[in-house]
This record gives sequence, C-alpha cells and structure tokens, in this order.
Amino acid sequence: MTAQTALPRWRGFNLLEFFGIPHLEIAPFREDDFRWIAGWGFDFAHIPMNYLLWLVNGDPFSVNEAVIEKLDAALEYGERYHIHISLNFHTAPGYRIGEPRIPPGNLWKVQTALDAFCFHWQYFARRYKGIPSSRLSFDLVNEPPPLSRRQMTLSDYIRVHTAAVHAIRAVDPDRLIFADGYGVGRKPCFELAPLGIAQSTRAYDPHSISHYRAPWANGMHYPRPQYPQPRRGMARAWNRQRLEALYQPWVKLAQSGVGVHCGEGGAYKHTPHDVFLAWFGDVLDILTEHNIGYALWNFRGDFGILDSGRSDVAYADWRGHQLDEKLLRLLQRH
Repeated sequence: MTAQTALPRWRGFNLLEFFGIPHLEIAPFREDDFRWIAGWGFDFAHIPMNYLLWLVNGDPFSVNEAVIEKLDAALEYGERYHIHISLNFHTAPGYRIGEPRIPPGNLWKVQTALDAFCFHWQYFARRYKGIPSSRLSFDLVNEPPPLSRRQMTLSDYIRVHTAAVHAIRAVDPDRLIFADGYGVGRKPCFELAPLGIAQSTRAYDPHSISHYRAPWANGMHYPRPQYPQPRRGMARAWNRQRLEALYQPWVKLAQSGVGVHCGEGGAYKHTPHDVFLAWFGDVLDILTEHNIGYALWNFRGDFGILDSGRSDVAYADWRGHQLDEKLLRLLQRH
C-alpha cells in the first residue's frame, strides 16, 4: 500500500502561547521547549493562534506589531533547533470550533469575515516571505464544522479555503499550506486537491476516550473508558480495526498525492493512562504505517508529556517539570 510521500513525517507537539485570551499577558515562547522537543527526537511545532490577540481596539483588519514580534521568537527557535513551525488560526475571523459568535460574522457565510481572514493570512505571508516551506507552513483554520446548510456547506468550505490560498500565494507563491478536514477535522476534501495544498486530520476519536471528563466537551457524561472496547449489543466497538477504517479516507487522499498530517491528537488528563496509551498506540501505529506525521495536543499541560496533572502516572522529574516517561517513549517509538 502506497504511503504518504508529499510531506516529511513531521512529529511533535502543539505549543499554546498564542492560544490565549485577549487582553491578558501573552506568555513568551520558551526556548527550553524547543530545545527539549528537538533533544527528544521531534521536529514539529503546531502553533494554534487566536487572532483576537493582536487586533488594535478590536478592529478585525488591524495588527498590533508588538504582539506579532512575540510570535517571531517561535520561528527563530524553530530555525535554531531544526523544528518545523506550522501556524494555525484556532480562532479565526468569524470562526472558532464550538463558539459561533466570533467577530466579524460567520466565516463561511459573511464576506467581511472572509476578507479579514484573507487579510491576516496575507499579512503573515508578507511578514514571513523568504522563510522556506521546509521550516514554516500555514494551517488555515482549525477544525471546520460538519457540513450543514446553516453554518457551512461544502461549497462554503471550498470557497473560503480557495480564497485564502489565493491571497497567500499572491504574496508568497511557494508557501506550504494546510487545510483541516471538515467535520471537525475528520473528513478529507478531495475537491481541494487541485489547489496543491496539504490537509490535516485529527486523532481524537473516540471522544469518549480522548475527552473523558473534559468539561468543555460533555466529557463528564462519558462512562469510564476501555480500549479495546467490549462489544455491547449491536453497537460498534472501538478497536484497532475500527480505527483503521476511520483513517482509510485519509490514506486514500495520501495515495492520490496530497500531503497528509495529523495536526492534533491526544487524551485529557482524566482518561486512565493505560487506556490512553493502548488506544493512542494503535492510532500512532496506523499513522506511522502510512508515513503520516502528528502533533500531540499539547506539550505542557492537561494533554501533554510535561505537567499533565494525571493522578495515575508516576512522573519523573525533568528540570523541575513532571515528565510522563511512558507517553514520551510511546511517541519516540513512532
């Protein structure tokens, strides 16, 4: 079976310094994070960004240069430690997963929002022109919603991504660009192939494992997870076979020559650690078999290898941080 060959199999983590809340102090990127990521054998940092962080007085067509200078540091550290940086709008003009009221209106339906979306991506294209795509990519918008007539149709999805790609390429024709799959990153879009861009999937299914007891994702209602799941009645159980079927559309997309990467994946801190490792091990096996890279959500924090706060992990001390060695070893094997 032909593997993904359009991209390197980049492996790494999400770094959340620009994920934050507007009007609060933005934590600077830490050089140690990049040093440790590289030292442990990884080469990729996905940076989810909230565009509201750098607006001036809330104007969706403005940029506070002083804020963006803090982002420049990530690119400098990436170059220093040979880590590919992928910038992603987690909160974009007019869209954030689960929160539809992001100014200036629905990205998928409102022209002003699309204009702002293209304005900001073109700004980054201009600012970082000359940095090769081996070091920097643009991941346009995090986890577009499921298709629906009210929020986003397939034609809306294609139109928005096409407009952004053209805006970027008008300034920087060679920039590597990603589109997240629709359906919250689950569904690849073969219709985007003529644009010559890569696509990004996710590693969160089933949510009952990855988001067990996560309050923002109705995880408090999930039963204590198991993996592989025992079959109950006619319900389909989550196991290795079902995971392989889940990723088959992405494998098919890769076989068509489109670059495929998994920009996010992992499990919240309340998922039993043995269940998490068993499930995520199968996910990583499948991605690795098809030469598809990944980025764990996150590096430090509730999903990460450092300071995750799990109650069932015997952490090792790492420079004053709590290191999940079992998870690190699993990632290093893949």
